[in-house]
Amino acid sequence: MSPMTASTELPTASVLIVDDEPGMRNYLAKALASRFALVEVADSLSAAEALRQRLHFDLLLVDIRLPDRSGIEWHEALGPERRSDIIFMTAYADLDMAVQALRAGASDFIIKPFRLEQLQSAVDRCLAQRRLARENFVLQRETQRLHHPDESMIGDSHAMAQVRAITERVAPTPSAVLIHGESGTGKELVARDLHRLSGRFGAFVPLNCGAIAGDLLESELFGHVKGAFTGAVKTREGLFTYADGGTLFLDEIAEMPLAMQAKLLRVLESKRIRPVGSEQEQPVDVRILAATHRNLQHEVSEGRFREDLYFRLNVLTLTLPALREHPEDIPALAHHFSRQLSRDLGLAAPPWQHADLERLMHYPWPGNIRELKNFIERCILLGQLPSDMLDEVATAPSAVVTNGYPSDWSLEAVERAHILDVLEVHGHNKSSAARALGVSRKTLDRKLNAWQDLNA
Repeated sequence: MSPMTASTELPTASVLIVDDEPGMRNYLAKALASRFALVEVADSLSAAEALRQRLHFDLLLVDIRLPDRSGIEWHEALGPERRSDIIFMTAYADLDMAVQALRAGASDFIIKPFRLEQLQSAVDRCLAQRRLARENFVLQRETQRLHHPDESMIGDSHAMAQVRAITERVAPTPSAVLIHGESGTGKELVARDLHRLSGRFGAFVPLNCGAIAGDLLESELFGHVKGAFTGAVKTREGLFTYADGGTLFLDEIAEMPLAMQAKLLRVLESKRIRPVGSEQEQPVDVRILAATHRNLQHEVSEGRFREDLYFRLNVLTLTLPALREHPEDIPALAHHFSRQLSRDLGLAAPPWQHADLERLMHYPWPGNIRELKNFIERCILLGQLPSDMLDEVATAPSAVVTNGYPSDWSLEAVERAHILDVLEVHGHNKSSAARALGVSRKTLDRKLNAWQDLNA
């Protein structure tokens, strides 16, 4: 038998071979090794399903009659969204079986014993169809728009399984939870899951503490009465009132001014709020969830965060891993965002290939899950393939490299030097620099103003 004709291009696709005969598995694995970037074998459908849970396969080469189940039944049970291209093999062919295989979504159907040329032709047709689908994605866009699906935590890695287990355990309790993690790791999504699983009847109300000026934050949280201050032309309820019976999520809690921290602590201890300008207090039943990408213990030691409020909020700390710490979840996230964004945008989702997902898993994603989602949205909007788009991302000047700082510098001095370096790299565009630093524009302005006052 002559080996298959090798492609002039480097192989990028992946294949899973499922057959209970060791000789056939070895033969097919050797025959396909030069045409695929990844070749895996399984002797049963249970072993095949275990591999599919961990890896993405562009093509399945499956014997129909297997000890634990029919290959056709297994593929039908996967559902359309989980299916890969599939070629069925059998030594017991008849017309009914062929019809059943095609109805199950088979790309091809070959009868044992087959010649190497027959296998080559079947594989070539599947790969050609996949290439055509990818080319059509670039040239054509779908316009169907469906309802946006509910979001929840995605990923089966050990790190995410731990986050999910803690979330499910503490969600029904009234305890405060402090969610810690880098920017873009999904802190608000975890907070929404905590509320969804809590059984509380009220609303989930989020607030980014760094996005609102300190002098307006009290009114935003507690509300105000008419005439309480200039511009208060009517009474307005605060977010605590809207969240009564539900959950208030305070994102970037470290950005809250110290004076406001004292007022928040009083509300958490008394479970009563007083709108600005009012002499009357009103009871509230609100569960507090807080999040930050900063080290609050360090903020306390530096006098930027109240120790008593830290202890009040830190009943339980839930730390979210950076995306680079659980890259095995990237394929599931990529498929999820592809479906979600294509429905939301009314455009075609990219036809993923093994090579695309492999490259995504090896990219560090400094912006974490948010950056991955934005990357996939750009692919869909521009009608480009993930591999092509990732080349642009990987070569973009997104990181600032310095020569380091003297070991005797204080942390504040290092922070100041780093911020000024980032500002310089971004042409003193404060909004762009703030995004690169992972802080709000308000926080950046506050730090720059403080340093300007010191130099005055």
